[in-house]
Amino acid sequence: MSIRSFLAALAVVLPLAVQAQQPAPAGPVHKIVVFKRSVTPASRIRVVEQTGATVKHDLRLISAIAVAYPPKVFQTAELGLRANRDVVRIEDDYVQNWIQATPFSLEDVRLPALRDFLRPHGIRPLQDPSDPEQPWGISRVKAEAAWKATRGAGVKVAVIDTGIDFKHADLAANVKGGWSAVDKENPANFMDDNGHGTHVSGTIAAVRNSTGVVGVAPEASLYGVKVLDGNGSGTFADVIAGIQWAAENEMQVANMSLGASRGTEALADAVKAAAKAGVTIIAAAGNSGGSVGFPAAYPECIAVAASDVRDELAYFSSRGPEVAFIAPGVDVKSTYMGGDYDTLSGTSMATPHVAGLATLATAAKNVRGEAAMRQALKAAATPLPGLSVEEQGAGMIDATKLVE
Repeated sequence: MSIRSFLAALAVVLPLAVQAQQPAPAGPVHKIVVFKRSVTPASRIRVVEQTGATVKHDLRLISAIAVAYPPKVFQTAELGLRANRDVVRIEDDYVQNWIQATPFSLEDVRLPALRDFLRPHGIRPLQDPSDPEQPWGISRVKAEAAWKATRGAGVKVAVIDTGIDFKHADLAANVKGGWSAVDKENPANFMDDNGHGTHVSGTIAAVRNSTGVVGVAPEASLYGVKVLDGNGSGTFADVIAGIQWAAENEMQVANMSLGASRGTEALADAVKAAAKAGVTIIAAAGNSGGSVGFPAAYPECIAVAASDVRDELAYFSSRGPEVAFIAPGVDVKSTYMGGDYDTLSGTSMATPHVAGLATLATAAKNVRGEAAMRQALKAAATPLPGLSVEEQGAGMIDATKLVE
């Protein structure tokens, strides 16, 4: 064998040898074990516990159990699970940061010139001095004119996110409950320790009280479904558990201002099951500037792109055939944790505008379910000039047309 051939062979073998010598991971192994629909919840739990697993979530919506295994136990446990005829598949339960907000500002834009540009179009830049409670996005979707017909009272909206600051002066009256997938010791504690979920909630339903900000549907009932921790991170099982809570508690609208670059079968199954249960899921398209993320890319979700005050596509907004609508997503002022307010940008900020609009449609016309809601929103939308369908879907929704 020549030296060149020997080195080539060594290059192939060496990485395998090094990999084989690497120690097993120190942390627990997280999996989602999916069973046949015929298997009872009690039987599913018994099967995984007998293999040495700790149950993290009973994902009964998709006939699955989210589990954690000690690393040394899992290899043996996996063989047993795969031999079980009631087990359909075993998925990795990834953990990641799901938050879609992106730092971006229009501070370099001269506001007087911007106001001159926007005035003929009837758009209020950022916040109008004559109505400082109303952020520009609320004005852009013409929410105020729709309040003559409805303000969203009685509609249950789940904010599947980092929780909600339920003590905030602009939110407290509208927060009716919630649940946490993160705090296993106290699942009733859905207090926001990040700020993202509170910001989203304000755009949906901050109250009209002559202070702070007002949301698109200022009398909607908000429910904080905390699936992400203070860093915006969570597992796929946490997110699926949140979707399950929304379905089981008969939420009519669910806002998912979160996203991943890849989907999983379990997440897809959860979205389908929630849609079948009547939950309309409004999801952020993503901030990659590329393809639409997940769960927004699933056909059962209504994916939202982000625009700026000039009705242009935000540079960060993801795009693709899955995009259904576009909404204000740049320099959006809203509520923030600790009773505060902040201005953020992202498709995360665009999504709650559409969730609020879906709430108004539900209240005004009893629109229920993803298909009917998509049709109602589309009938009230107008394409923005200069943008493709993949960038804006059906366009910007007009609240007044929606509730007519």
